[in-house]
Amino acid sequence: MERDLIERVDVFPYRHRVGEAMSSPPVTASPEALLSQAAQLISDRRVSSVLVVDAGQRLVGIVTEYDVVRAIAKEGAVALDRPLASLMAHPVASVPADSFLYTALARMGRRGIRQLAVSDPVTGELVGVISAGALLKERANQALMLGDEIADAKSGAEMAHIRGRLPALARSLLHEKLSVLDVAAVLSAVLRDISARAAELAAESMAAEGRGPAPAAWCYLILGSGGRGESLLAADQDNALVHAGREIQDDDWFAELGRRASDLLDAAGIPYCRGKVMASESACRHSLQGWQGQVAEWVRQADPGALLSVDIFYDFQPVHGDRRLAEALRQEAMAAAQDRALLARLSATLDARVSALTLFGRFRMSQGRVDLKRGGLLPLTSGARILALKAGVPATSTSARLAGAARAGLINSSDLAGLQEAEELIMRAILEQQIVDLEAGREPTALVEVRRLMRFQRTNLKRALTLIAMVDVIVKNALLA
Repeated sequence: MERDLIERVDVFPYRHRVGEAMSSPPVTASPEALLSQAAQLISDRRVSSVLVVDAGQRLVGIVTEYDVVRAIAKEGAVALDRPLASLMAHPVASVPADSFLYTALARMGRRGIRQLAVSDPVTGELVGVISAGALLKERANQALMLGDEIADAKSGAEMAHIRGRLPALARSLLHEKLSVLDVAAVLSAVLRDISARAAELAAESMAAEGRGPAPAAWCYLILGSGGRGESLLAADQDNALVHAGREIQDDDWFAELGRRASDLLDAAGIPYCRGKVMASESACRHSLQGWQGQVAEWVRQADPGALLSVDIFYDFQPVHGDRRLAEALRQEAMAAAQDRALLARLSATLDARVSALTLFGRFRMSQGRVDLKRGGLLPLTSGARILALKAGVPATSTSARLAGAARAGLINSSDLAGLQEAEELIMRAILEQQIVDLEAGREPTALVEVRRLMRFQRTNLKRALTLIAMVDVIVKNALLA
C-alpha cells in the first residue's frame, strides 16, 4: 500500500458533531445596534462574535471581534457610534448542528473565515455559533475536507472525484483505530451530502431551463444504509421524495427532479438502485398526504413485497429541502407502526432470512466467500427496526434502535451488548474486504473471503452470526411483551 494513500487524520472531527462544540445560545443584536454595544457584548459574554438578526429573528449578518478592532483602528472612537448594519459581514455562512465537525472546519478553511452560524437541521432556526478558536485542537487533514467540496460541486463528474477518495478516507480512519460504526457514519455523511447536492443541482438545472420553481415545498430523503448511517463502500441509490403539493397535478415537476437527481448520483458513482427505490419512481415520490395513504396501505396489506418497502422506508433521513415535511412524515409513520398486526407481519419476514452459517455451524460459502450482508446484517437491521418501532424509538441507526429497545425493556442488556458487538464485527469484516478488493481492482461487495480472516476472527464472526440467527426469537418475544 502506497504511503500517500494512508493519510493520518485527527479523528475527533469525524466522531463529533457541530452541536457538541458550538456556543449556544448565540449572542445576537439588531442591525440598528451600535458597534459599542456589540463590543460590550463580546467583552461581557466572552464570545468572539455577535450575530445580527432582524425583527423577525432572521440572520442578516455577523460582527466579529476582529471587525471591532479594525473599525476602531481605521476610524477611531467615532466608529463606536456606527450601526452594525453598516459594517457587518453578510451573507453569513452557516452549517447544520448535526453536521460533523470536519464540515465546519472545511467551510471555514475554504472561505477564509473563522466563524459559522449554526442552524437547527429541521427548522433552520439559528441555534448557535462555532468558531475556529473552539476547534483549534481538532484540525483535520485538508485533503479529507470533502463536505464543503461537495457543496461547491457543479456536476456528477466532480462529485465522482470526491466519492473516489472515500476508500482512502476509510483506510485512514480504520488505521487510526476508529470504530467501524463511526467510519460508516462518516462515509454515510459524505454520501448524504452528495445526495443533497444532486437534488439541489437537479432543481437548479430545471429552473435554468425554464421549468420554473417547485410547485410546493419538498424534501429529498435517503433510505436504507445511508439513512441508518451505516453505508460502507458499495452503496447504491436508495432515495425518496416528499412534498407539500398535490399528489397528481404536481407530480410531473417532482418526477423530473427525481430523474435528474438519480442521473447525477449515477454519474457521481452511486449507481441506480436495482430495486428501483429512487425518487424517480412514482412509488417513492408522494405528497405528504400521499405518503400517509401509502403507509396506511402498508399497514393493511400482508403482501411480502409491501413489507420490504416498509423495511427500507423507516430508515429515511432528510438531506435537502424542507425538513419539516420529513419530520411530519416521521411522526405519522411512527404512529402507524404501532399497529400490532403490522409488527407481527414484519417479524414473520425474519423467518425467511438465510443465515450465513449452515446448520452445522460452518460458513455458508460460494466460491470461498460468505455473504455477510444477506446472512448477517439484514436480519440484524430488520430485527432492530421492528424492536424500535415497537418501542416508539424514532432513531434510524441499528445500534441506537437496539439501545432504545433495551431502555424500553424489550431486550436484556446481554443481548444488547452482543448484538451491538456483532454489528461491529460484521461491518468491519465487510469494510476491510471492500478495501482489499478495491486495491485489487475488484468491485466492492458484502461478500467476504473467509480464508483471509485469521482464526480468531473466524471464531468471533461465527459467534456473532450465531447470535444474529436468534434475532427472530428475540423480536417475537419482545412483541409478546
